[in-house]
Amino acid sequence: MSGLKKTIIRAGLETLYFSGAHVALRPFFQGVGAILTLHHVRPTRPGSFQPNRLLEVSPGFFAAVVRRLKRSGLDIVSLDEMYRRLVQRDFKRRFVCLTFDDGYRDNLQWAYPILKKHEVPFALYVPTSFPDRIGEIWWVALERVIANNDRIGLYVDGKERRFDCASLDEKRNIYEQLYWWLRSLETEEELRTVVRDLAARYGVDMKALCDELCMSWEDIAELSRDPLVTIGAHTVNHYMLKKTPDRVVRAEMEMSRAVIESAIGIRPEHFSYPVGDPSSAGPREFAIAAEVGFKTAVTTQPGVLFQEHRNHLMALPRISLNGEFQQLRYLRVLMSGTATAMWNGFRRSPKAA
Repeated sequence: MSGLKKTIIRAGLETLYFSGAHVALRPFFQGVGAILTLHHVRPTRPGSFQPNRLLEVSPGFFAAVVRRLKRSGLDIVSLDEMYRRLVQRDFKRRFVCLTFDDGYRDNLQWAYPILKKHEVPFALYVPTSFPDRIGEIWWVALERVIANNDRIGLYVDGKERRFDCASLDEKRNIYEQLYWWLRSLETEEELRTVVRDLAARYGVDMKALCDELCMSWEDIAELSRDPLVTIGAHTVNHYMLKKTPDRVVRAEMEMSRAVIESAIGIRPEHFSYPVGDPSSAGPREFAIAAEVGFKTAVTTQPGVLFQEHRNHLMALPRISLNGEFQQLRYLRVLMSGTATAMWNGFRRSPKAA
């Protein structure tokens, strides 16, 4: 996330909070509930070059979030209970769900003890290639390549290009440029080919990243035995599904569910689209998720839940707990629905307007 974008978002959150607008507008935009999304919960790492910092929050902040939610009067519920309330139109009490994408080991090490202590249900969406140790966490591989080198080369649009990345500013700028260029490529295979080549050139073992960062099947099975935990599907290969053919979309959904069931004996009924923004999931993906039989599917489109979302169960919005904005006052603004309403042009939600 660029420095300018962070500044704009922070300014908007601060304005909504200190003006009191989030309180005044809350009755119009808070909806019936919300789904929070996280990735990593782990202690702050040393080093200034951390372009993926937005994907992690500290254990201290996460514990404060859980305590705040418990005191707020909201019901903290499982995905199954959220589904029941939506389809049965049970909106007497506002609710919140906690969800974690990707199955990182720190979820077990740092987040789970906090959630267990407070008896808080949560969901873990697993891309099966990660515990299988054959996945490609390409955004981390790109970070490692840039972090470990002062100059890198790769093919961009068929031409060999060289990039200086000796200084901190250069590293940040090059990561931002290459990340969004990769995201702009037409297919997942193009993206993966570029990153595989970079990783091979500069000695980053992409498979080892799974072993370093992600839970094993034994870890996931241990968590799944706790009634507080829901295991959801998150594809096999963490592909941006919109960049793949129909047959791949269907296979990624069905195979991920089958692999999880084979590994831990639980058949997932809930799904999370990798990346989850409009460039990675849209009407085709929503329709296929319904066809293969998921109860719910979540995006990363920002928003709270409204009654109308009972008609859009395959395209549910979430609120990200972003590591760049670890302040409880921002949580209050986000849970009020006002910030995401502004983001969505004051439509109540992208799918339920």
